[in-house]
Amino acid sequence: MAEPAPDGLILCAELPPGVLEALVASVGVRLVAVGPGAPIPGSWFGEPEAGLIGDGLYVRPDTPVHSALHELCHFCCMDGERRARLHTDAGGDYAEETAVCYLQILLGEGLPGFGRERAFHDMDAWGYSFRLGSAKAWFEQDAEDARDWLLREGLVDAQGRPTLQLRS
Repeated sequence: MAEPAPDGLILCAELPPGVLEALVASVGVRLVAVGPGAPIPGSWFGEPEAGLIGDGLYVRPDTPVHSALHELCHFCCMDGERRARLHTDAGGDYAEETAVCYLQILLGEGLPGFGRERAFHDMDAWGYSFRLGSAKAWFEQDAEDARDWLLREGLVDAQGRPTLQLRS
């Protein structure tokens, strides 16, 4: 197991074996493990943040779980045209980015060894910025637009549960 991150973020190496791989595979993405200290291909923010190239999600043992979830949700939320040429920059507009953050919390909730409250904590600790001051406040009081976007695109069902589908 990896040492805890200095800022207290949960790292990919701290999850129970196989849970991240199973989640990623459920949406048709390949989890590509990168060795400790090696460069992470496709990382928009740089190491140790997760990277995206094509259908590959690149992580190291010290990659924060929230980062892997965020990039996975970008893959789910982008349209097929962008997905076909994906390399590092997921792109998207403001509405899509908020949907990515919302879906990230939903997927984090179902991830053994992580959970919704941990998703809120780690998003705040990393520096996500929400106008209500925290990920939890935003999710619970101000995220209707993100939820509606996900519902309209078929990424959550009427009860707000992830469908594990990709936007077309």
